[in-house]
Amino acid sequence: MVFTFNVMKQYDGADYLGITSSIDSVTSPDPQTAVVKLTSPDSSILWLIGGQTWIVPEHIWSKVGDPSKYTDDKPVGTGPFVFKSFTPQLIDLTKNPQYWQAGKPVVPEIRYPAFNGNTTAEPAMNSGQTDWNGLYTPDVNKTFIQRDPAHNHYYFAPSDPLVLFLNLTKAPFDKVDVRKAISMAIDREKIASIGESGYTPIAHPTGLVLPANKDFLDSTYTNATYKKDATQAAQLLTNAGYKKGSDGILVGADGKKFAITIDGVSGYTDWDTDYQIIADDLKPLGIQVNITDNQPDAVQQDMEEGNFEMAIWYETPGPTPYYIYNALFASGNSAAIGESATGNFERWSDKTTDDLLTQYNSTADLAKQKQAMYGIEKIAVEQVPAIFLVNEPYWYEYNTNKYDGWPDQGNLYAEPSPYMYPDDEIVLLSLHQ
Repeated sequence: MVFTFNVMKQYDGADYLGITSSIDSVTSPDPQTAVVKLTSPDSSILWLIGGQTWIVPEHIWSKVGDPSKYTDDKPVGTGPFVFKSFTPQLIDLTKNPQYWQAGKPVVPEIRYPAFNGNTTAEPAMNSGQTDWNGLYTPDVNKTFIQRDPAHNHYYFAPSDPLVLFLNLTKAPFDKVDVRKAISMAIDREKIASIGESGYTPIAHPTGLVLPANKDFLDSTYTNATYKKDATQAAQLLTNAGYKKGSDGILVGADGKKFAITIDGVSGYTDWDTDYQIIADDLKPLGIQVNITDNQPDAVQQDMEEGNFEMAIWYETPGPTPYYIYNALFASGNSAAIGESATGNFERWSDKTTDDLLTQYNSTADLAKQKQAMYGIEKIAVEQVPAIFLVNEPYWYEYNTNKYDGWPDQGNLYAEPSPYMYPDDEIVLLSLHQ
């Protein structure tokens, strides 16, 4: 552990969580103990250190230089599975015979096949080729559950808000009235019922996932909801200096037409529908929308480097709303355009927001933490640095033909999707025949 954190401090690219600035030193007084000394009080960092940081073996990684530029083609570890083989079509892991928990794992092999989108992954799931899935499926009861009701199951537990990011470094998204207008024009009922097939509730204007985070919700926003209002949206755009041209497209005071390019993700069929709903909602206002189709890796790079105008994306949740807010809004997570950001992809830069995040993080006093969250909720609602759409679930389908012990609604002992780490390991270790 000492080596891992020293390397993360030495090479910026290795600090993928952006936490080393909070760490003064890491020492090990004995082989079973690590002591982490922080630069200042930090109430949120334990979750990141203990659950989100990969510890690497010094005898291998000390020889590779900058680990962010190194490809490890022979990975080793102390986990329940070891690397067997890799191709662009399949990652294959097998049971670690040296694993420290006797008798575990029960599962002898994990095979991760690659699919180019939901439309190719779903037939594999429906035909029993895969056992554990994390897919958006338009009619999961009809296409999956009814094929084998005794063994096929799903549970779409609430996870995090699905976010429509606007690049705030680009005009006119730097204007709050424009951001409010876009948000107000969107028919979230359609996105929830059609784009997401009714699996997801509409997001709360604060971005809090409710009722899970209700203890952190400012009572001011108890009854706050999103409501489509095209008339008010049009007025806000007028306030921002826009007028419709002869072709019906809005034109700003600078003479430029209001045109948006959306960074679409190939294979994300629910997002494809969401984007079309958004484009249809913005068109009557006079906003011209062009939807592109890009590979997921390319879109992720665009998000990180700020090479986009509008895009649906997400942030990883944590035990309290702080983790989403910090990922979304902390200026320290952002970066200059062209440089890779760990979060805050919209490039929100606001001292008040940073101060509130610091207030939360610098105390263990729950009352003070709640006050900090209330302040950020107000910013989220009134300044709209990011647009919340629906509460994205953990997409999760599984079958019990081979193994039992899966998390379900009655015992959600881990985040259930196969793409959620480190919870995927917890799930695999809990499976039994």
